[in-house]
Amino acid sequence: MERVLITGAKGMLGLDVIDVFRETYEVYGRDIDDFDITRDKETMDAIIRIRPNIVIHAAAYTDVDGSETHLELANSVNGGGTKNVASACRELGSKMVYISTDYVFDGTKSGAYSEEDPTCPINAYGRSKLEGERWVRTLVDQFIIVRTAWLFGRGGNNFVKTILKLAREKGALSVVNDQVGSPTYAVDLGRAIYVLVEKGCKGIYHITNGETCSWYEYTQEILAMSGLGNISVHPISSDQLNRAAKRPRNSVLDRGKFERETGYRMRSWREALMDYLKREGKT
Repeated sequence: MERVLITGAKGMLGLDVIDVFRETYEVYGRDIDDFDITRDKETMDAIIRIRPNIVIHAAAYTDVDGSETHLELANSVNGGGTKNVASACRELGSKMVYISTDYVFDGTKSGAYSEEDPTCPINAYGRSKLEGERWVRTLVDQFIIVRTAWLFGRGGNNFVKTILKLAREKGALSVVNDQVGSPTYAVDLGRAIYVLVEKGCKGIYHITNGETCSWYEYTQEILAMSGLGNISVHPISSDQLNRAAKRPRNSVLDRGKFERETGYRMRSWREALMDYLKREGKT
């Protein structure tokens, strides 16, 4: 049985990736309390001890606004940490799957972003994740880079949990209406990664759930599905939020390459959201 190492195993995506892969692989989940990816020797030694055939690198510094003020930390984890994991994969000849982001784009394109579109991140987080991509492409022969967006799932905080909490506390919400993307359920992304690995795919892939929406439209659906449709939601512009990090106005990723090469179709984000809310007991 092939061995799969999953970094960031306690994170939102890591939890579901472990569940998906453990059915057919010998799975090793590791997090920061096991080894620190920013330390090169510690990372190399820890991965060599496991000798995985595949490493799914989900560990990351994901605080987008925090990356602006903790730039060194973001670069150390997302750039340098990925370099260390990639170096271990190179040493062992392991396949590496790296989880990246829509934030490697500037969001100015009128249509969905393909894998061939030029990258141009507009915030520190996006730049740090793009640096991770570069290390993977440079160091690893058999690699998969998965760019995704607007992730939600059972582990940690996410937009859905935040909206439900604020709705109950405040009774009225203001949400941006000028950023569009495709919410992505961690369970579905984990299954898609499994398909990529099983099919022997290589290269960069864009994977999200199907269909698009704004954060405002997303919020309306979350509340309606949760029986909180009476909560008023006011659309606002991104500028009114005054957040530390700029966000791409367009985060829509084209899934065409993934679906063509695998024959696997991602369900709509609405269907995935309903599934998630049922599992969480929020409907």
